[in-house]
Amino acid sequence: MKSIFRTSFYLRSNYLNKEGKASVMMRIHLNGERMALGTTGVSVDPEMWDSTLGKVRGRTKEALATNAQLTSISTDLQMIFQRLEFSEELSLERIKSEYLGKREDMETVLSLFTKYNNDMYAQIGCGVTKANYRKFDICKRHFAKFIQEKYARTDLNIIELTPIVIHDFDVYLKTVVGQSFNTAIKTLKTFKTVIIFGRKAGVFNHDPFLNIHFKTKRVDRGFLTDEEVDTIMHKEFATQRLVNVRDIFLFSCFTGLAYVDVANLTPDNIITMDGKQWIVTARQKTDTLSHILLLDIPKMIIKKYEGKAKNGRLIPILSNQRMNSYLKEIADVCGINKNLTFHMARHTFATMMLTKGVPVESVSKMLGHTSITTTQLYARITNKKIENDMLAVSKKLDKFDFASAPPAKATKRRYTKKSDTPIIITNH
Repeated sequence: MKSIFRTSFYLRSNYLNKEGKASVMMRIHLNGERMALGTTGVSVDPEMWDSTLGKVRGRTKEALATNAQLTSISTDLQMIFQRLEFSEELSLERIKSEYLGKREDMETVLSLFTKYNNDMYAQIGCGVTKANYRKFDICKRHFAKFIQEKYARTDLNIIELTPIVIHDFDVYLKTVVGQSFNTAIKTLKTFKTVIIFGRKAGVFNHDPFLNIHFKTKRVDRGFLTDEEVDTIMHKEFATQRLVNVRDIFLFSCFTGLAYVDVANLTPDNIITMDGKQWIVTARQKTDTLSHILLLDIPKMIIKKYEGKAKNGRLIPILSNQRMNSYLKEIADVCGINKNLTFHMARHTFATMMLTKGVPVESVSKMLGHTSITTTQLYARITNKKIENDMLAVSKKLDKFDFASAPPAKATKRRYTKKSDTPIIITNH
């Protein structure tokens, strides 16, 4: 007799997290019997949940990504069932046991990482960006190299991942890989995301990140002053390659686009609205749309390089590594004592806009930030801004006439007979 197997999803509606979302739970059904498997690790807005179909309603990116994740879970369970279908071991308990991590492909840290990364890769374009997937892939490779160098191992069993291993990995990232304090913390946060996934899936019976807390250091993001931008703009360079690099760097200074987003621009990204030209593009890092009104300088740069880019791109651009190498040469020629990189152009744009009075909400939209808090990291008070603000205030204070302030009143001194103490008498 052929066995009948299916999966179903439902909400844990009696508990909402701080975002007002409910956990999606799962069940497996076999020949009329059913068994709960616990949480899927997915949380959704209860109002968007279709209880009949067991999925999120709508076609938004978030809905598609969530449903893709649930489909991936259902597919994994179906594959376990198909493998066991004609064996004597087929049972709800066996399917649950294999799915919840008692199986070979999720018994080790790197196998868990592989599972998580494969699921992410499958969702690229459905709520997951290539840049986000690459971040997890790099983290996995760092950890694999770490355990090879530190413990002479190719992998670690789940039970072997302890807080001391996390500590050693942190030290390795800073000393061997050469990551800064903040970058190492970002890598560990990425690693923790995978571990949380494993804990929700029932793979871990312990918390490797117990009592490990993350707090990044505030870093002053470098930028160029108006005078330094002007120096680069009007400097005469000896080679055409430096002129080209200068132009593309200035393009970013006046659009705020990151290197990869400049490299991906095509003529289709130039949109005319109400007679004005705009750049409308999705940031590769966050897949968030940026809307940037084209100013005169980037317009002139686009016209200067029209038809000179390959593969249908808007502007010809070298690799990021070569751009940064030539920018250091430009800094030397211009006498700018700063670590000039292409990304500094983005910081310069943000600082330039904010100090010239553009609201932080508008700057955030142009930069394609998902949060204004991120934009505020670029906000700095420059001496020029202080000067302009104080000059504006100075005009409003002109009503105060200090020059006409009277001197001290004239006084006479006289002495009493019994004392040398003077008595001050004021003339009225």
